Amino acid sequence: MTTSDLVGLRIKTVRRQRGLSQAQLAHPELSDSYVSLIESGKRTPTPAVLELLAQKLDCSLSYLINGVTAEQMEDIELALGYARLALENGEVAEARTRFEELLGNSSLTGLAALRQDAEFGLALATEAAGDLDRAISILLKLREEDLPPDRRIEVAIALCRTYRENEQLTEAVQVGEQMLGGNTRLAWTDLLVEMGATLLAAYLERGDLLRARQFAAELLNAADALGTPRSIVASNWMASNAAHATGHNDEALIFAERAMAVQLETGQPRNIARMRLALARKRLRSGMHDALAVRDMLRTAVAEFEQTSTSTIDRARVHVELACAEYMSRGLDEAAKHAMTGRDLLPEFGHSLGAEANLLLGRIYNAAGRAEEAHQHVTAVNDWLAPLPDSRNSASMWYAAAETMEELGDPDGAVEAYQRALACAGL
Repeated sequence: MTTSDLVGLRIKTVRRQRGLSQAQLAHPELSDSYVSLIESGKRTPTPAVLELLAQKLDCSLSYLINGVTAEQMEDIELALGYARLALENGEVAEARTRFEELLGNSSLTGLAALRQDAEFGLALATEAAGDLDRAISILLKLREEDLPPDRRIEVAIALCRTYRENEQLTEAVQVGEQMLGGNTRLAWTDLLVEMGATLLAAYLERGDLLRARQFAAELLNAADALGTPRSIVASNWMASNAAHATGHNDEALIFAERAMAVQLETGQPRNIARMRLALARKRLRSGMHDALAVRDMLRTAVAEFEQTSTSTIDRARVHVELACAEYMSRGLDEAAKHAMTGRDLLPEFGHSLGAEANLLLGRIYNAAGRAEEAHQHVTAVNDWLAPLPDSRNSASMWYAAAETMEELGDPDGAVEAYQRALACAGL
């Protein structure tokens, strides 16, 4: 049935419930033939006529339009607000349950905008829970609908990001490039800069360093023209990542510090937590840091992550980074504890962060003189990397595994890992 059919049917149903004829409902403003055409779905009433009929029938306008009463509409909006709040507060399981319950409410069927809000919220909650395949499925279905322009960009950002987190880099790049439109690109906005930043992250993961460097400069120019905190943070942060990936570490830290300064002034707790983690990671790998200071920074980030709606993978990452800082500060017991916590938060196998955690555990146990346990963890890297497609990131992890195996006195394992690294690099 069309929307006009449904509206007409509701008017007819309520009219009969009120014991009114078409002529009685029409008089004196309308003709009974016009009411008949509306009820049969052959005419679409104007908003003014709909409001008049709602008054005559003593029912809510929302019921005639959407099939829900004003009370039902209020309940739906309240439930949606609670679901969003749960997600924002990091209560991912509860948020997911609330969004699913909302989508199971038959009253939501005719409320396209609210249903799309609930589906998008469910996708974000599902992503945050680490169920990336399901999140991608929800986002793909949502992308096929008639969405408002900003929501269409938000869906593309989430889909590009989730593809990237799921190691589907070709798909991530395709989503980002399609949204930005190539030569017919729309005028830059905050959301489109964020879309660009998400695409840039996929370029970096895929190893498209020249394209990433060029695109980072384009995003910086766009953000400078906009002059908004949101675009400045996104563009500077990703410019930092591009600079780091191409060996410009001093420049990378300058961009990162600028982004962090703006984020602290204007950002939401979740984004501050994520940026604090990423900045600590940069400092650890730049060689320009105080390990104890970075460790304290990461301890703060762990507490922030526990109080916000960051994803399971983000929480895993902050524990692995803290483990690295503890290891560099010689806190071996704490390092092992956080590395295991981070690894255990991840889906079983098929994620490079799990390989990173096991490599770190191998180094920690080797430093503690527990060579057998160290070797077990390094060998387990294969289980985490084997399911992944060849990529620059996988090549880097295999190379690190090879170096660690050499340190542990396993030349055969090291040779095999070096060969896997070369294969992932296409050599």
